[in-house]
Amino acid sequence: MKKKFNITGMTCSACQAHVERAVAKLPGVHSAAVNLLQNTLTAEYDEDRLGVQDIVAAVRGAGYDASAPGEDAPAASPQRAAREEALRVKRRFWGSVGFLLPLMYVSMGHMVSLPLPHAAAHNPGLFALTQFLLTLPVLFLNRKFFTNGFKRLFAGAPNMDSLIALGSGAAAVSGAWVLFDVVYLMGVDAAAASAAAANLYFESAAMILTLVTLGKWLEARAKVKTSDAISALVRLVPPEASVLRDGKEVKIPVQGLVPGDTVIVRAGERIAADGVITDGGGAADESALTGESVPQDKQIGMELAAGTVLASGYVEFRVERTGKDTVLAQIITLVEEAAGTKAPIAKLADRVSAVFVPAVIAVALLTLVVWLAQGMGVAFSISAAISVLVISCPCALGLATPTAVMVGTGAAARHGILVKSAAALERAHKVTTVVLDKTGTVTSGRMRVAKVIAAPGVTEEELVSQAASLEHFSQHPFARALTAYADEKNAPLFQASGFELLPGRGVQAQEGKDRLAGGNLKWMRELGVDVPDGDSLMAAEAQAGRTPLFFVRGNRFLGVISFSDTIKPSSADAVYLLKRMRLKVILLTGDNELTARRVGETVGIDRVIAGVLPQEKEAVVRRLQDEGETVAMAGDGVNDAPALVRADVGLALGAGTDVAVESADIVLMKDDLTGVATALQLSRAVLRNVKQNLFWAFFYNVLGIPLAAGVLYLPFGWKLSPMFAAAAMSLSSVCVVTNALRLRFFKPARVSEKRKQGGNKMQKTLIIEGMVCSHCAGRVERALNALPGVRAHVDLSRKAAVVESAGPVEEEALKKAVRDAGYEVVAVR
Repeated sequence: MKKKFNITGMTCSACQAHVERAVAKLPGVHSAAVNLLQNTLTAEYDEDRLGVQDIVAAVRGAGYDASAPGEDAPAASPQRAAREEALRVKRRFWGSVGFLLPLMYVSMGHMVSLPLPHAAAHNPGLFALTQFLLTLPVLFLNRKFFTNGFKRLFAGAPNMDSLIALGSGAAAVSGAWVLFDVVYLMGVDAAAASAAAANLYFESAAMILTLVTLGKWLEARAKVKTSDAISALVRLVPPEASVLRDGKEVKIPVQGLVPGDTVIVRAGERIAADGVITDGGGAADESALTGESVPQDKQIGMELAAGTVLASGYVEFRVERTGKDTVLAQIITLVEEAAGTKAPIAKLADRVSAVFVPAVIAVALLTLVVWLAQGMGVAFSISAAISVLVISCPCALGLATPTAVMVGTGAAARHGILVKSAAALERAHKVTTVVLDKTGTVTSGRMRVAKVIAAPGVTEEELVSQAASLEHFSQHPFARALTAYADEKNAPLFQASGFELLPGRGVQAQEGKDRLAGGNLKWMRELGVDVPDGDSLMAAEAQAGRTPLFFVRGNRFLGVISFSDTIKPSSADAVYLLKRMRLKVILLTGDNELTARRVGETVGIDRVIAGVLPQEKEAVVRRLQDEGETVAMAGDGVNDAPALVRADVGLALGAGTDVAVESADIVLMKDDLTGVATALQLSRAVLRNVKQNLFWAFFYNVLGIPLAAGVLYLPFGWKLSPMFAAAAMSLSSVCVVTNALRLRFFKPARVSEKRKQGGNKMQKTLIIEGMVCSHCAGRVERALNALPGVRAHVDLSRKAAVVESAGPVEEEALKKAVRDAGYEVVAVR
């Protein structure tokens, strides 16, 4: 079982490591991952051996608090919790500034010739006491550092708060000691009292706490921004919906919707739940879910998704899913889960964080001892030790990976890409080979009947009727295309029974006493059917980019029906982008070699693996991995499931309203192959950002700690004061989070308009004679679209067909396609 818990009391990656270790050592826990940004723990455990309260108790035993959603304990959303935390820290910061400014004036004003009240200027005791009284409110406002820091220190698991508490506490205690010394010396030696008053550290204690709180505030504000993508998705659902109740239209809160309700939506309104249109029609803007900027036409019987906008029209729809069951809710869950998982690269920071704070305390003590041994005096030695404690920042290490992953997955969601885990996002940047399924991925998957060749003595109507009677049992794209064609031709269907699918061969059923069968040429030969010129026919159809199916009744050959699949307009651009990323691209299909190669040539794929059965695709991916390739497999997420699971990164295309594609690591909501390139580009951007963050965090500490310890003091006289150390520490966390926020502006590389308009792109207008009705126009359009790489639209009123193609197409091929459909091209423009 996997469950998420809300954790309170964590401040840095050391806290994160303590919580993870406390839960991971429980019997029955398979994994435990803490998200420092969201203050959550995701635990996967065996329900039979462990309960929710056991995990909560383990977290509390580690010194933190935990609650499972649904308990009475606070269970605020990560977005709201981040905002509330930012507000609390903001108040602490400005309150601290209010006392810090007069403290700095009193303690350092004289250094820049600012006037002080006469009593304070000439009375060392009053001078020291005033600073002490101004420091106390700052200590009180930021008492959380002391209560939490010393609690963790005494528990044997120190964290960042422990370092701040030790550093600022040491400065405050040192100042208090000097205060008593000044008061004592005033009655003994006034000159000595004045000299002692120069060594007060109250301003350092207050400045450290204020600057750290400033860093925490900036960090909290940045955390709010990292969750903007999730917040924006949540806000997509409208607060109210117009519902038909007892024949009247009433407005109710969206929480009151139940499956079966009829909801009314007008142009410009957001859709409140998933449902099916029962009346009306229009165009829906689904860009928030799929990244598709063009509104999609919606008619009766089509699905609507919660959070989308009805751009135009009027619809009534029946509610099918509400609340957590909607597509939008599934997307939000996927984005949150991805942000909550850990990338393998984060393990390095985890290992360092686990020992970081104790090591820093040890270095600070060593610094104190060494400088005392060198005879540098107590004040100098304490100052160096405090600087070491304050400058060390495990926060930057802990935030390096999760901030980049969270912002990256949010950016992906805005582009219609759902990343299921941080590990998948990291693996994607290592991909060297992209395997593309052909049908439904490179091509549209919407098959059309392109050609019907009846055997001698068999009419075209008889062939279509027999074939459709057999194929209407199947849901294969060929079968759907054939059934639609038979309906258009008004071909009668016959009663058949005992339907059987034979993978890699075809189908068969019983019609009366005869067996009715259809499939590839291999299947015909196994049945002992003689197909005249079968091999040459296969070669010719494959060369034209069509797939022929052969049909037989009993031992009588009925004829051939060829099907074609149109190539998606975006496929060639996607392949170009993938190649520009220096990736190998492979086309994988169960289709025949010639047809597959024709498609590959059209979109620019050099390597084609054809004739592969669905169950064999996984073996192909495994073989590529054995050759040392890191493989990304893009498919439709259904028949490609084994290959998607086997691949290092599985990408499911065109998930649309079905986001729960279990076999894929990355789900592309839009049916556009360029999404594969975008996902891989984003992965590279995120990992580059993570490495920058980790480098900065490690480099900062490697450079900062020795500098604070004073290693450059003897050769150069350089020494870092505790105040500058606090400022540098705060800056490191802010820099890491700010760098991650740059991913919000990620824009995928696109194919330039110049390339789209140039190259071999072709557009022609064919003037056609003989078309008299919409059926004629449909036949011509199907015939032209059957040609590989060709997109055609017929305008019946002009008696013309506008033809576009990604590559060169011979005029004679266009004319022949129209002629084969029964019409004649009289001019080409």
